[in-house]
Amino acid sequence: MDRFDFKINVPVFKDVSYIITEFGAVGDGRFDNKTVIQSVIDKCSAEGGGRVIIPRGIYYSGPIQLKSNVNLHLDDGAVLIFSPKFEDYPLINTNFEGFFTYRCISPIYTKEAENVAITGKGIIDGNGGAWRPVKKFKLTEKMWGELTKKGGVILEGKEDMWWPSESAMQGHLNLIPNPEKLKNESECLKYQDFLRPVLINFTNCKNILIDGPTFQNSPAWCIHPWLCEHLTIKNISVRNPWYSQNGDGLDVDSCKYVEVSDSFFDVGDDALCIKSGKNEDGRKLGKPCEYVVFKNCTVYHGHGGFVIGSEMSGGVKNIKISDCSFIGTDTGLRFKSCLGRGGVVEDVYVDNINMTDIPKEAVIFTMGYDMDTKEGQEVKKEEIPEFKNIYISNINCMHAETGISISGLSEMPVHDIEFKNVTINSSKPVKIDKAENIKQENVNIILDK
Repeated sequence: MDRFDFKINVPVFKDVSYIITEFGAVGDGRFDNKTVIQSVIDKCSAEGGGRVIIPRGIYYSGPIQLKSNVNLHLDDGAVLIFSPKFEDYPLINTNFEGFFTYRCISPIYTKEAENVAITGKGIIDGNGGAWRPVKKFKLTEKMWGELTKKGGVILEGKEDMWWPSESAMQGHLNLIPNPEKLKNESECLKYQDFLRPVLINFTNCKNILIDGPTFQNSPAWCIHPWLCEHLTIKNISVRNPWYSQNGDGLDVDSCKYVEVSDSFFDVGDDALCIKSGKNEDGRKLGKPCEYVVFKNCTVYHGHGGFVIGSEMSGGVKNIKISDCSFIGTDTGLRFKSCLGRGGVVEDVYVDNINMTDIPKEAVIFTMGYDMDTKEGQEVKKEEIPEFKNIYISNINCMHAETGISISGLSEMPVHDIEFKNVTINSSKPVKIDKAENIKQENVNIILDK
């Protein structure tokens, strides 16, 4: 039996509709619909479930929480746009970038629910421009001038970065060098503006469907299912500005039984991502990301088209990506970790990927990403990450800087990687360091002149 012939449980809902405008919602882009939308979701769930319908219009709202047996359906022409006011998003104890931490609640948040969905042809907008810092070099002079006229803060002596508020800037200066503070609620409250939410968060949920909408302009990551099982994502578009900090598309994190298909991504950071926790937090949780399939997806921009890591301390296994296209992503297939992470990435199958105009590596394995522990330092066995048993076939790339780059660790080389039927046009040849048992069959690296 093929390991990927698993069945995903897709939610089924009662044939009952709750149209939010019939309960007082107003689609003029000004009226705050948070209370109305939440009350309709609560009513729908309490009465056994069904569809909560957002009809054509522009609906402004604060954060809302989905409940079991509810399908949040956005009609064609519906826009759900979330508040840019930081005070509307209280802190919650959650997980972000692999750590247990405090973070502002997501615009759409779901925890410990079953049979939930977001469907339809509408648009969900996170108003992320109100939250995100911006690096000056990523904007034109005109764009930078327009941004700074809106207010915000620029740190004296570091005029290359704009922050939306003093609290956001101070959070960067005080929390990043002291990550233990991210676990202290009182410390996080001081810098709440810095703790940007992901747009859509499903935590410890089962039987989830996301089908149809456009998700855009997220404050941080766009879609983040964490500790979920039986997740189907299809026919969606995910859009973030190319310069958006932490503007990931989809981060499938410590999940099991997932299928992502027929979707489009144009984002500011990694696009299709697999994660499973960071360092000790990830190892203690011990929830691998497994049995995940991506197929028929297109990525127009991103730091990586398909990415595993760097948060993979809980392990990653039984992953398949096929029949996808990456158009101008910084890298194509990106596998990343470092000493300190631990965890094993294994049994990954990549097939039939087309890429064009990749500014960096078409395929990269790097074990020195964001290095927490320097090589030569004493490390515990459980802190050494491992990449093995990865099968990459039928790859066609037109124009990359580097065709294939593999860089392992002295403590643990990248090993047992198979390339088959690979053709890449690149400026630079293959680079392999600290790697073992790298098999190549019909691999053609054609150097651009």
